[in-house]
Amino acid sequence: MSHFAEQPLPFLFDEATAAPLPSGRAPSYVVDHRKRLRTRFMDGGVNAMPDYELLELVLFRAIPRQDVKPLAHLLMKKFGDFNRVVSAPSERLRGIKGVGDAVICELKIIEASAQRLARARILNQQVISSWDALIDYCHTTMAHRETEQFRVFFLDRKNVLIADEEQGKGTVDHVPVYPREVAKRALELNASAIILVHNHPSGDPTPSQSDITMTDQMGQACDALGLTLHDHLIIGKSQEISFKSEGYL
Repeated sequence: MSHFAEQPLPFLFDEATAAPLPSGRAPSYVVDHRKRLRTRFMDGGVNAMPDYELLELVLFRAIPRQDVKPLAHLLMKKFGDFNRVVSAPSERLRGIKGVGDAVICELKIIEASAQRLARARILNQQVISSWDALIDYCHTTMAHRETEQFRVFFLDRKNVLIADEEQGKGTVDHVPVYPREVAKRALELNASAIILVHNHPSGDPTPSQSDITMTDQMGQACDALGLTLHDHLIIGKSQEISFKSEGYL
């Protein structure tokens, strides 16, 4: 018996974009296609397949008896790439024909798993010596968001990460930030230093004048309380900007 035999999902089922298939056992061409994709993935890993086929693998469990290739292509066309599909807001996903609770659940499990794996590499670690891991985590959690998010990493005296907290959400080009609240939270955590991070949904990490002004205000608040502002990172789709490296700090 195949190790990849499909298990029915009695409580979660989505209508795929293709014509409904007969109930019961999946047709042989669907079973054979799924087996081929799984074998190729197990033999060659993620590099052995394009994004839409990796997405098919995710969709298999949510839609056990239908051809999910049309839905995978539709999602890729709508959002652009695998990362943007997985990180798309549930409300937008639900607006796609063929996407229901089961599909959304599978996609969000993948997203949460990726974020948790990346976060585990930096939490309780000396951040300055784990800078690449920090950047990877920021890109995993923020690069593909459709709205701005502002996060603060709080560090102790040895620059060990003690907390990673979201301080605000905003629109496609703005997120409200309150320097006094960030500084107050640092004191509550007994932090000695902070790193600011936010994303630019446009994909371009170039800082705006408001980004620069806010960072200056944050630096002043930190100075008044004896806190160190190590850096402010702006995360774009494929690259990031460091205020410290660019001379803004």
